[in-house]
Amino acid sequence: MDKNVNLVPVEIYGQTYNLRGEGDTSYITDLAAFVDRKMREVSDNTATVDSLKVAILAALNIADEHFQVKGAQHERHRGTTQRLQRLVELLDRALPGKKEA
Repeated sequence: MDKNVNLVPVEIYGQTYNLRGEGDTSYITDLAAFVDRKMREVSDNTATVDSLKVAILAALNIADEHFQVKGAQHERHRGTTQRLQRLVELLDRALPGKKEA
């Protein structure tokens, strides 16, 4: 189980963190940059200067985005499943020799 674990220094909201991760270090860097951007957006749009509050509000914004994307994917999947079921029903009716259950 020899995995390639990297130590990646990143800066988030003015603080440097040394993060450990497997694989591509640019992925970790991109994640940190995303969190940094979210925290700065929150900071720019609120009156709070407390970094903990900024981090919590940024985390809530990220969670909201995640849940919205997840919900949209679920709706697309549900719609696709319904369409496939209708197609199967149409094929079952159209194909000769289909035995009715």
